[in-house]
Amino acid sequence: MVSFVIPTLNSGRTLDACLASVRRQDFPSAGIEIVIADAGSTDDTLAIAARHGVDRIVPNPLRTGEAGKAAGIAASRGDLIALVDSDNVLPAPDWLRQMTAPFADPAIFGAEPIAYTWRPEDPALTRYFALLGMNDPLCLWLGNYDRLSGATGRWTDLPVHAEDAGGWLKLTLTAAALPTIGANGFVFRRALLERVQWTPYFFDIDVVQQAVAAGLPHVAKVKTGIVHLYCDALGLFAAKQRRRIRDFLHFSQARQRTYPWRRQNRLAVARFVLYTALVVPLLVQMAAGMRRRPDRAWWYHVPACWITLWVYGTAALGRALGVKPRAQDRGGWQQAR
Repeated sequence: MVSFVIPTLNSGRTLDACLASVRRQDFPSAGIEIVIADAGSTDDTLAIAARHGVDRIVPNPLRTGEAGKAAGIAASRGDLIALVDSDNVLPAPDWLRQMTAPFADPAIFGAEPIAYTWRPEDPALTRYFALLGMNDPLCLWLGNYDRLSGATGRWTDLPVHAEDAGGWLKLTLTAAALPTIGANGFVFRRALLERVQWTPYFFDIDVVQQAVAAGLPHVAKVKTGIVHLYCDALGLFAAKQRRRIRDFLHFSQARQRTYPWRRQNRLAVARFVLYTALVVPLLVQMAAGMRRRPDRAWWYHVPACWITLWVYGTAALGRALGVKPRAQDRGGWQQAR
């Protein structure tokens, strides 16, 4: 059985499309269960979940997406667990069959789509992040991303050994080559939970890092995609970047994070700051992306980089001044369309 674990918080704008895409899978219905971990939604999230006949809804009192994953996993029963966010849409009915195929190899502990895809009706900003292949533009400079990028033509710049297995790539991860794998369609064996720290918060990239450290290096990058309805407006993107950095600083200070972000190339960070300030290098990247995958959505590259620089820069300044980091308040949070 495959257990879909979906954290929700006021996800009514996107959950219907998400669950409809799960129900469309050409996979035996008895082989799928859907577990919703809800953080106290006040919109129509729970009504939508009931309409789609989800198997169970469990509370997520800690409210973060990572806590929701942990709560949902604890309530699930499948030998395989699929982490799908409420703003994900599975792009084709055979998605689950493609994603589970690599598990015929007993060495594979997890599988992830190699690309983000999008629908014609999706907002331009959603398309931009899909084209970029990441939700955080800083990762482009770090070379640490895990989806096909129109800016580079690659799915990562890290020196990951990849063996082509036909419908998927068999990766051998190491501590020195550890892309940010683990979210938006990540499927893994339940047995992995015995080797990693996953409760009360399932930090996806930390779990993969811990798996590699425990001697489980093999992950599949499946030659399929997943829709991520990440943002439809720059204001929402700025809010999500603030949430990202505040949560990271808070949980890092509490020693609850293990992924080695502090080992990232500082020269690459300095390049990001300089190139964003100069703007022209961003236009060069944007032009390269347009050549590979033409779309007017690339024009969002400049403001997305500037917003990231401002949000991360002010957070770094606050940390330098001794401001105690706090996790982002989830009160009033609502998913984008």
